[in-house]
Amino acid sequence: MKVIEHIDKAKEPIFSFEIVPPNRGRSVNDIIEIVDLIAPYNPSWIDVTSHKSSIEYREKEDGSFQKRVTRKRPGTLGICGIIQNRFKIDTVAHILCSGFSKQETEDALIELNFLGVHNILALRGDSKQIGKEFRKDESSNTSTHELIEQVAQLTKGRYLDDMEDSHPLDFCVGVAGYPEKHFEAPSLKTDIEYLKRKVDGGAEYIVTQMFFDNKKYFKFVEKCREAGITVPIIPGLKVLRSTTQLKNIPKNFYIDIPQLLIDEVQKSPQHVKEIGQHWAEEQIIELIEKKAPGIHLYVLNDAPMIANIVRKFRS
Repeated sequence: MKVIEHIDKAKEPIFSFEIVPPNRGRSVNDIIEIVDLIAPYNPSWIDVTSHKSSIEYREKEDGSFQKRVTRKRPGTLGICGIIQNRFKIDTVAHILCSGFSKQETEDALIELNFLGVHNILALRGDSKQIGKEFRKDESSNTSTHELIEQVAQLTKGRYLDDMEDSHPLDFCVGVAGYPEKHFEAPSLKTDIEYLKRKVDGGAEYIVTQMFFDNKKYFKFVEKCREAGITVPIIPGLKVLRSTTQLKNIPKNFYIDIPQLLIDEVQKSPQHVKEIGQHWAEEQIIELIEKKAPGIHLYVLNDAPMIANIVRKFRS
């Protein structure tokens, strides 16, 4: 089913998960072990993140430099296919603008269609370009809105190259929302205005960046509704699991951690995992009580903790 169908037909609280492909050279068994842990708790869908290529310069013995373009975490499409067809769990493939040409995007969407994957999350990705000389002869989508337009054309059977008897593709498109605003946006109001443009372009649901304060999610939903955004807005949650994350999460994701949570961890740092798990459980309880359309959990390296949390809501 499509994500929007899962939401419409749900008779119990929806839980979805987000996983990251293993590093280049690692085994797909790393992912299979994670899915084995969470599959018993009836996930409505699983997101699989995507990662663009990066440029690395290595110094050679003669003092010159060799440029190498690599993707640290390839495998998004293959992993989606494994989860979708082996575990019979719907998957959502993340599709990026940055680092991918429109032709590569079209090819990826065709492959997903062949695999039976009909859900994607459209994202701009890192705004920094991976090297103008590497992409100088290829056109890329410059914004999420433009990427959504490309998907919309494919749903009408309009490919980049005109073809006779072209087959239309069928995708449910989601986008990201930022309760504490995207770090590049001048204001939350401006950020929501751009989000509405993506929804008007065809996005059918929104999943939020992680947050640790439910008030910010509820306020964000209220502001979105005032702006005329009516699609489901799914809260995204991350479980705090180490003291270093008190600094790393705000630095890397541009979000705040509530002072109460900081105080609890600093008071008993040896119990940070238990504190983080309890905090997430309390967030989930309130979100479900107030009729959030689902709970989206960022798994990362926390699969056992995530499974322990969801177990309590499935028993």
